[in-house]
Amino acid sequence: MVMKFKNNLENFETKKQAYMNLVKAENTSVEDLSTAFDEMFTALQTDLSEKITAEARNEVHDAQILAARGQNVLTSTERKFFNEVIASGGFAEDTILPITTQERVFEDLVTEHPLLEAIGLQDLGAVTRYIYSDATKAYAWGALFGDIKGQISAAFREEQIGQLKLTAFAVIPKDMLELGPEWVERYVRTVLVESYSVGLEYGLVNGRGPAQNEPIGLMKNVDPATGAVTDKTSSGTLTFAPSERGETVAKELGGVVIALSKDAKDKARKVANKIVMVVNPVDAIKVQLGNTIQTANGQWVMTLPYNITPTESEEVPEGKAMFFVKGAYLAAIAGGYKINKFDETLAIEDARLYTMKQFANGKPKDNKTALVYDLAIDFTVAPSV
Repeated sequence: MVMKFKNNLENFETKKQAYMNLVKAENTSVEDLSTAFDEMFTALQTDLSEKITAEARNEVHDAQILAARGQNVLTSTERKFFNEVIASGGFAEDTILPITTQERVFEDLVTEHPLLEAIGLQDLGAVTRYIYSDATKAYAWGALFGDIKGQISAAFREEQIGQLKLTAFAVIPKDMLELGPEWVERYVRTVLVESYSVGLEYGLVNGRGPAQNEPIGLMKNVDPATGAVTDKTSSGTLTFAPSERGETVAKELGGVVIALSKDAKDKARKVANKIVMVVNPVDAIKVQLGNTIQTANGQWVMTLPYNITPTESEEVPEGKAMFFVKGAYLAAIAGGYKINKFDETLAIEDARLYTMKQFANGKPKDNKTALVYDLAIDFTVAPSV
């Protein structure tokens, strides 16, 4: 089931934006960052607790009715697990969420956050290593009875996901435990989705690399010689200027497609239907202004040439557009969701603080996985009469 809280967590969204602004700002102090982080998750728990408590008191607790309404229905294993959580007054140390709950967390992550789905985020479950194959090398011609082992050995390599940890904090009010297993599960799942989405979008877009214990983001370049991670320089300027037949937009985006049609080794690759454009929500409106048409049935839709997929992210600065090739970025979460009680004293009455840990990592296959462009869109709103 896809959760419907996204547009109703107003305080959380405000505090999240404030926190992300500080993350991206220069010379932000550790104290300010810590305070903003605490405020963001306090707002999440407050909004979520109020929302779930209100719904729990108003809903009819009949599984068939709840299912028909699109509400939360647990499997027998999930119900047993969360009933035990309620009976013990909270989560035990090193608790692992049920597999089905983990799967629903991942489903909600990619459904509620289209950028994560476009990037190709994978859920490896308990596996923290996997084999990556290069399709351009995973074949070999040779003599009928010749040795081929050495010829294709370079086509496969092992990737490690368990190098970095993504930690979410959940303050679970004791009153929440009285509402029943469905609501406890829903609360925990929503906390995980909203908090992990913040961390994942930051890491997969702007991550500063292993030296900072972060993924290598799409907006970064990696020096092949030193491994140093730096910001990508602009590959050009896009205006999305309106024209009678759309020649300007077609020409500008055609240049982007051509640039992405070769990898960092100047080798041609197929990118048809694989390019994603990511812009800030503010710039998304500006792009839509000149590229939205009304269909015969009266619907308004935005269309871009070359089947480029548009999406939004607060992680992309205003005035920038980032384009990447689907399948050219390795992103995964793994290792299960492990829950532990937080060791430090927390000055919150009638609540318990837990840490929820998950392995995660991401990196581009090369520096041509993504390109960044400047935006120079003339966005003038006519004055109201």
